[in-house]
Amino acid sequence: MKKTNYSYIGIAFVILVFGILFVPKIVDRITNNDITRKESRSNLKQEGRKTSDLVFIENNGEKRSVPEFSFTNQNGEQITNANYKGKVYVVEFFFTTCPTICPRMNNNLVQIQNTFKDFEDFGVASFTINPEHDTPEVLKSYAETYGITNPNWHLLTGEKENIYKLANEGFYIYAAENKDVEGGFEHSGNFALIDKNGYIRSRKDKFGNPIIYYRGVTSEEERTDDNGEVEQISILKEDIKKLLNE
Repeated sequence: MKKTNYSYIGIAFVILVFGILFVPKIVDRITNNDITRKESRSNLKQEGRKTSDLVFIENNGEKRSVPEFSFTNQNGEQITNANYKGKVYVVEFFFTTCPTICPRMNNNLVQIQNTFKDFEDFGVASFTINPEHDTPEVLKSYAETYGITNPNWHLLTGEKENIYKLANEGFYIYAAENKDVEGGFEHSGNFALIDKNGYIRSRKDKFGNPIIYYRGVTSEEERTDDNGEVEQISILKEDIKKLLNE
């Protein structure tokens, strides 16, 4: 019985020492809202990330998101909008035999690619409007010619009807077949900017209205186009950076 009593006395002594040493520290952490170290580390990861001043493009009060799509890329892989989830990316419509604006657009996109080469969450989606000619093999050769190296830059081909519907109804970026124009096709030279959640975003103009799209033909070096319009590649780079930091 005496040994048992000594054991109880020893346990009580340990509890008493624990209380003297550690209870004040626990109370102090609770008082200062520092409950767990894990929570603090989690907060540190989020520090510096905030919603930018870029607006969401809306239709009838609803944010416009990228429509679902599924096409084949230059490597013969099936790529859908889900492949871009969690990534900031630029959308364009082009064709490889384009004799006018496409080479300029893609040279600008390669420059943008190189600016963000260290970002795994940046990409480009290039949809050909001449899929009958632009097979995966043709697109792969085109990518090599232009120096397209970003693994998230997919040059996409598929059913013509689906591509034109995506362009004209999904993004409202004009594309059409027209045998009377040089190259046989006509299309917009604009880029759309997409955030990590698949929403179309842009900055506002000086009047407070969304610019919606970014002019993709004129380079930073050219500064202005033939109509005196200022290039928008520089502001597109700025806005990509903003979305990457969200």
